[in-house]
Amino acid sequence: MARLARMLAWLAAACLPMLMPAPAAATAVVRVGVLQFGTVSWEIEAMQKAGLLEREGVRVEVVPLAVNDAANVAFQGNAVDVIVNDWIWVSRQRSEGRAYAFVPYSLAVGGVMVRPDAGLRSFADLRGKRLGIAGGALGKSWLLLRAYARKTVGEDAATFVRTDFAAPPLLNQLALGGEIPAVLNYWHYNARLQAAGMREMLSMQDILAGLGVRSELPMVGWVFREDWAKANPAAIEGFLRASAAAKKLMLESDGIWTALRPVMRAEDPATFEALRAGYRAGIPRGTAAEAESTARQVFSILAAVGGRDLVGDAQTLAPGTFWQAGGDR
Repeated sequence: MARLARMLAWLAAACLPMLMPAPAAATAVVRVGVLQFGTVSWEIEAMQKAGLLEREGVRVEVVPLAVNDAANVAFQGNAVDVIVNDWIWVSRQRSEGRAYAFVPYSLAVGGVMVRPDAGLRSFADLRGKRLGIAGGALGKSWLLLRAYARKTVGEDAATFVRTDFAAPPLLNQLALGGEIPAVLNYWHYNARLQAAGMREMLSMQDILAGLGVRSELPMVGWVFREDWAKANPAAIEGFLRASAAAKKLMLESDGIWTALRPVMRAEDPATFEALRAGYRAGIPRGTAAEAESTARQVFSILAAVGGRDLVGDAQTLAPGTFWQAGGDR
């Protein structure tokens, strides 16, 4: 009898693992640094509301950040895994030995908005006028605008406009108050100006076309450390798939935008419509390889205007700046 009991106990122990449910796959965690009140939070919100992250087995930890510099510091200090920045910054970091990688996020970076009562019909009409500029003297939009002026007006914009560098909200306030006739601001601030009655004189697509760049160019993208991505393939690949699915949803569905409206800070229907249209217009359609090819062309333009302060000692776009699917180069 004792022998039978021992045998039954042994069989129960042997069969127990087969009877127990298999453990759930570990959830991959991605810490994303997000600027407060920035548009990146809209896409992350869309991922969460639509269950796209859960479907990919990814959990996002949002780390709120105050300004771009704070995002860079947090990223370089390994406090976050992913931020949004531009490929020219990633290229410089790679050329200086830091293996960061870039995946296109948006084409929308801004443009020149003018007051309807300012009498400004072409960019040349800004001669001697005040131009509010977001992003500082090394802002990519401003550098490209300077190059555009050299080619179309025959003179660097820095020599014939009166520059006012300021924070984006202040620029909007000054423009709407009639204190400055034109601003070069980020796209979502421009959308608010458009909703308030101001007119877009030059979009970034216009500026690039004037410089001979005909292909779309995502200036900003998801940025992450290459070693982290290779060590956490499920995290980065799942996150990027969720991002792509969110963009498709935001492009095709009006319903998701109704759900996002509380985080958009749209004061009225016109602002809401302008912000939605601007975001959709900025969704990249081309491949990362196509974007990289265009970036190589634009790198030389930016380097010619921004010099070493912008690109350091690099002469060309650093190899590997644009991350390829699966990390293959």
